[in-house]
Order: sequence, then C-alpha cells, then structure tokens
Amino acid sequence: MSIPIGAHVDQTDPIAEAQARQAPLVQFFLGDPQGYKGPEVQYAGGAQALREAAGEAGVDLYVHAPYIVNVATTNNRIRIPSRKLLQQHVDAAAEIGAKGLIVHGGHVNKSDDPSIGFDNWRKAVEATDLKLPLLIENTAGGDNAMTRYLDRIAGVWDAISGTEQADMVGFCLDTCHAHAGGNPLETVVADVLAITGRIDLVHCNDSRDAFDSGADRHANLGAGHIDADLLAAVIRDAGAPVCLETPGGAAEHTADAAWLRERVA
Repeated sequence: MSIPIGAHVDQTDPIAEAQARQAPLVQFFLGDPQGYKGPEVQYAGGAQALREAAGEAGVDLYVHAPYIVNVATTNNRIRIPSRKLLQQHVDAAAEIGAKGLIVHGGHVNKSDDPSIGFDNWRKAVEATDLKLPLLIENTAGGDNAMTRYLDRIAGVWDAISGTEQADMVGFCLDTCHAHAGGNPLETVVADVLAITGRIDLVHCNDSRDAFDSGADRHANLGAGHIDADLLAAVIRDAGAPVCLETPGGAAEHTADAAWLRERVA
C-alpha cells in the first residue's frame, strides 16, 4: 500500500523541508498560528513562486489555519474575526495551490447549547468563498468542543450538509486527538466515515497522554500511549494522505515515516 506520508514543517521554505524528508507532501502555517494578523507567504518570491516550485518538485501543499480560528463560538469578538481570518487563509492557500486548508472545529462556551455552535458552522461555510477544500479537524479537549466527540462531529456535519459548498468541506482525522479525546481507534475510521463520508487527510501522531485524557500533546510514533498496530490500522483503513505532526525535525520525521511504512505495508 502506497500512502503518501509527509510532515508539518516550517513555512519559510516548505519545498526544501519536503526534500529533506523525501516527502511528497508538507503542511505548514501561513503566518502566526496564534494571531489575527492574517496570512503571510514567507517563501522567497511569494505565493506564485511557491506554487510553481511545488509543482516542479511534485510536492503537495497543505495549510493549517491558525489555532485561534473559532467560527463556532457565540462570542462575536472571536467569531467575526475568525470568519475573516478563515477567508483570508482560504484565499492565501488557494493562491499557493494548496490541496486543502485544515481548521480546528472550535468550541462554544460552557453554558451554551452545542446546537448554536453547529449552526454557526453552517453560517461560516455559507459565508466563506471556498476556493479549495476546507478540512475540519477533530480536537482532543474541551467538553463543549465541536469536534472532540463523534456526536458533535455529526452535529457539525448535519448543519453544513445542506449548504451549497458542502462538497468542499472535508475531514482531517488526528490520531492523537482521537485517542486523547476518548474515541476508540479500533472503530474511529468507520465511525467518522459513517458521519462525514470522507477522510481527506490523517494527522498521524502518537500521544504523550492516556486515552480520554483530553490532552493535545503529540509524541513520536511508537513513543507514546497508542498501540503501534492500532495506529498502523487507522492509517491503513483511512487510506488518505498522511501528515506527521510529531516532535523534531527532518531526522525525526524521516524516522517516524519509516516506522509507519514498515507497519502499514
């Protein structure tokens, strides 16, 4: 089985980072992952040069939206800037020819009805000009998170399924987040596919913490709490491109990729 495996890398020169890992894909931020300033292409020559370089090198690009994006919240001071930031990153990611923009599911406040968050997701999808696939990622923690638990993921998907751009919304499955979020990896692929009908990308990460801990702390493959065979089975069953978000640089990611290929093959 030939599943493409890449990694999350520094945004300055994603092509060089991909080549250092002999990876067919890379993921990176465009700008500050914790700020509202907006996307910034740091690659020398700008967006068009990066798009052309990626094409010439045969490297697929994925962009991760800033962590602070939360389009589900009832807090207008967060939701409105989040929508603006989401559109800016959709535009910037499309300009560099990215295959998808990954965004966390967000959350509502502790006292809020989760259905409000589902509807806010619907409104966000309707308000955003999706020029490339928007890949919603499951998250590890938070009782009022939109995508920690399967029933919440189903709520988001039900809400956006009637929108005109529903086919442009995909799913990014994070193995550490699923494990830490309390979703059994034995069934998570089938469970997610039953809800969304698709898994477009897998973030393959081991977990430094125990099952259902709610802690988003990644570990290198084989060095955490996730059973090795189970982790490999998730990758095999999902059949989607893989992005490592494990600690370290090119050497560690290359080792993690080799670890995974040995078990998935």
